[in-house]
Amino acid sequence: MRAAVIGSGSWGTTLALVLNNNGHHVNCWTIEQTTLDDVREKKENSRYLPGVKIPDSILFTGDMKEAVKDAEMIISAVPSQVTREVIPQVLQALNKTGQIWVTVSKGIENKTYMRISEVINQAGKVPKDKIVVLSGPSHAEEVARKIPTAIVSSSTSIESAKVVQKAFMTPYFRIYASPDIVGVELGGALKNIIALAAGICDGAGFGDNTKAALMTRGLVEINRLGVELGSQSDTFAGLSGMGDLIVTCMSKHSRNRHVGEQIGRGRKLQEILDEMVMVAEGVKTTISAYEIAKAKNIEMPITEQIYLTLFKDKSAHDAMTDLMTRASKIEDWG
Repeated sequence: MRAAVIGSGSWGTTLALVLNNNGHHVNCWTIEQTTLDDVREKKENSRYLPGVKIPDSILFTGDMKEAVKDAEMIISAVPSQVTREVIPQVLQALNKTGQIWVTVSKGIENKTYMRISEVINQAGKVPKDKIVVLSGPSHAEEVARKIPTAIVSSSTSIESAKVVQKAFMTPYFRIYASPDIVGVELGGALKNIIALAAGICDGAGFGDNTKAALMTRGLVEINRLGVELGSQSDTFAGLSGMGDLIVTCMSKHSRNRHVGEQIGRGRKLQEILDEMVMVAEGVKTTISAYEIAKAKNIEMPITEQIYLTLFKDKSAHDAMTDLMTRASKIEDWG
């Protein structure tokens, strides 16, 4: 299979390596000349994936037409909030149609509140049954080093999901298929908000008890919003829900947890973002989730406090106090 990876950050580069290891022909597109120079001179994408060698069989290019020529599968690995801008460039460069489009971005578009698969469908006029979401607990730093990982391929067409499943499956990268594209996609996006909370918990000096409570009740919030938006509740107990939540809240590789930790230590959001190489998707997703919850009158207290902490300068300790002193409740999953 001929595949084009659009976006050559850590995850895009890693997925290119997986496909290459499986014998597929892979081109990677990037807008960054420094990345192209790095790969050509050092055989490494040292800015995003240091220490991992890139074989000559993977072509890195800044020419979109060259990247997508004869592509049978297109993997969109650009940040969520720029997907709408990039997709038309891909379409204009294509020399054939009928591709399967795979999105690996984990976010919700601001203002439109669309999942990224919906953005691709709308901006690219791509049929829904040709769009697949690939999501789950998977840090690029580990997958690139062939550390055992399991994630989910999901589409409205289980046949398309299985094509992607087969393309990426390796002894170290196990793929499950799911028909619940809404749940798989929302699980990947919303868990980043709870990872921000987990990081704030660490930075502010709270304990493991606190983090466990945030993760568990955070999953309840993900389920509430997800079901309201059309997903299946059971999906959030799987890899793209609970699994991704665990790894993103706990891992040293998590960008969102890192941002939260710095906020918990009292630093300003923009200062933190300015010094980061990669994108913490949870920051913008917090805005979308908060606004959706308000519009639909869905109770999401953790999300609300994260929004207030990130964008209204509320202190981590005040946010935690407000969470802990809410009216008593009966524990439920719904």
